[in-house]
Amino acid sequence: MDFDNPGLLLSGLIIGLMGTAIFIYGKKQTDLRCLAMGVTMCVFPYFVTSLVALWLIAAACIAALYAWCKWL
Repeated sequence: MDFDNPGLLLSGLIIGLMGTAIFIYGKKQTDLRCLAMGVTMCVFPYFVTSLVALWLIAAACIAALYAWCKWL
């Protein structure tokens, strides 16, 4: 993670908090899909160094979770 870019740092924090909320929801509902996506959203901001890529991956994760829960 690039600590010189405050936007990237704040975005990583926000996405990590969303991942934590999804993880807690999945734990309470015993839903492995939410657990897996929550862990993914908590971990991937550490490895992405582009702000645009960070938000695109987060949007893709949320869309995949929605599609996974809606249609499967």
